[in-house]
Parts: sequence; structure tokens; C-alpha cells
Amino acid sequence: MIFYRATTHADLDRVTSWTVTEPVAWISADRYLAELAEGMYRPEWTWIAEYGGQVVGRALWWGPTSSAHPVALDCLDVDPAVSDRTAVAAGLISAALAGFPAPVQYAIKVAGGWRDDPVTSQAVEWRRAAAHAAGLTKEVERLQYEWTPADGVPSPAGRLTFAEASDAEFLAVFRRIAVGSLDAQTRANLADNGPDATARDEMAFYLDAPGKREWWRLAHTPEGEVAGLAIPSATPYNVNVGYLGVVPEFRGRGYVDEVLAEITRIHAANGEPRVTATTDLGNAPMAAAFGRAGYRNTEIRINLSN
Repeated sequence: MIFYRATTHADLDRVTSWTVTEPVAWISADRYLAELAEGMYRPEWTWIAEYGGQVVGRALWWGPTSSAHPVALDCLDVDPAVSDRTAVAAGLISAALAGFPAPVQYAIKVAGGWRDDPVTSQAVEWRRAAAHAAGLTKEVERLQYEWTPADGVPSPAGRLTFAEASDAEFLAVFRRIAVGSLDAQTRANLADNGPDATARDEMAFYLDAPGKREWWRLAHTPEGEVAGLAIPSATPYNVNVGYLGVVPEFRGRGYVDEVLAEITRIHAANGEPRVTATTDLGNAPMAAAFGRAGYRNTEIRINLSN
């Protein structure tokens, strides 16, 4: 019989000796130990599957240092010698989820073109099947991008001006941008909660992120009308594009390029060596804007949530 349980400090060596041999992103011992010290991984968030006294599966859940519970599954793997890896992985996820009070997500990170590589495709499919079996059935594929100063700092085009603004002003623009958005999460939030709650939740997320509030800008046309917003932000690991958008009445004029350029310039002016960004695979206009701005696609993230 396979047993599933959260780890204790006594399991540390068994957890950190685990390696993943398939072509998916995974958490190494060095990273796990470093973030364990910061409280982003914790023994009670680290789950193992045991059979005959041996560890045959590992699931590493991650959360911000200040969080009472994890928010993401960072690494999921089962010994290739196990006959049904999907079932064991599903058991690992289900056992952990039973004790987590808030929604979580699992991101399978792979290289672009993963469907064309049989080994990578197989590695994705059994993990995806396990996540679905455990209730993480909402799925969005996202493109991860990266920009460095070597890619060129964009110059202002001059069609828009950018200025700081109050929280109330930003909240109003968040609400306007949500309408007609191509982002899957925003569309789902709109359907479930309406534009007001969606705007409040999205703004609250970025206020709580490690990025600085003074980086935020509203974009204005020469006539003084609000055209959109630029939210440079950050994660615990690096700065990122965060959130950007153009209000519905000004879409289709190429303003998205100028808003993205403003975010890039702010990070560049702060001396940042690397800026990351993500967008849904289905959001072709945003993906095209990243390409025009010199952002390079570095990986695919298959996000699964409940």
C-alpha cells in the first residue's frame, strides 16, 4: 500500500536527494534548501508518497514567506519504476489539497514546442492527468517571456504620456480594461464575480506583490484622455511586466506597444538585468506585442487549478 504524508525535518535528506530526469522544470536541492530557510517551502507543505519504506513520489508546494498556506505546486514527480505514476501523483495532490484551505495551482513548465517531442509530451500528460484526477481541472497554457538590456531599451513613441495617479483612478481603469480582455483568468473572474470585484481583486493582487506602488503609471492621449495603465511589478525572484492594458475605446491603435515600452523603461532605468512576462497562449495580440518589444519566449507554463 502507498502512504501519502507531509514531511518532517527528519525527511529532509530523502526530499533533497530526489532528482527529476524528464524534460520538465523541477526544484533542485539547492533551491529547495534556500527557500526552505526563507519559509517559501516548508516541511508541512512538502508531501511524499511511500511504498515499502521508500519514497516513490514527491510534491513540493510553495507559498510566500508571509503566507499561512501554499499557493502553488512547484514540483511533482513519481519514480519511473512505479507502474501507475498518474495514480500515485493524483494521490499526492489529493492528500495535500485536503488540508489546504485556499485555491492553488500547478504549473508544468516545459520548453516551447513540447507537443512535438514525445518524451516531453509524455512527461506532461501523466502529470496533467494526475492534476485533473485530483480536481485541478481548469487549464490555461501560458507563454513565459524574458527581456534583458541587450534586447534594447525602447524609446518613447510620443503618442502617449505617462503619470502617477491615485488608487481610485487606477481602480477605475482596472475595471474598464477588464471588459473585453483576452486574458483567461480575467474573463473567468468577470463571469463569476462581475467587473467591480474583478477590478478590486486584480488591483489588490498587484498592491500585495513585491513590486513598488510608485512604479505604476496611467497612460494618457494628447487630449488628456486615459488610454490605459502600466503596472511594472515583481515576484520574489525578479521584476516583471505585471499588468498592462488599453481601455476598450482605444484598442486597435497600437497603444499596447507604448504601454509595454513604458514598463520596460521603468525597469531598465532601475538597472534591472532581466524582466519577465507571461501571457496566455490564446492571447495572440499580447504575444505579438512582446515579440515586437524584443521579449523572447523562454518556456511554456501549463497552469492547472481548481
